[in-house]
Amino acid sequence: MIKQKKKPIRTCLGCGEPKEKRSLVRIVRTPEGEILVDPTGKKSGRGAYICPNKECLEKARKKRCLERSLECEIPAEIYERLSHDIAEVETLEGGEDG
Repeated sequence: MIKQKKKPIRTCLGCGEPKEKRSLVRIVRTPEGEILVDPTGKKSGRGAYICPNKECLEKARKKRCLERSLECEIPAEIYERLSHDIAEVETLEGGEDG
């Protein structure tokens, strides 16, 4: 009998739904304190997961979940950059289906 590998599950900070790790976007606070989107999921630092859509980012922003998870204050310009980066990821994922 072949054992199937468990797929890692992470919870989206915006909607709170548990999903496969690969279907979520990782946002990381690097050891240098920089906050950015980690498309590979392998950068070192403290990470948080969110669905690849702007609605979940806005929900996480309103509830301050991202700040709690990354354990730091996040300025508005960082949210703007994250929103732009997530829009790019959203566009790329939409293009893969077709």
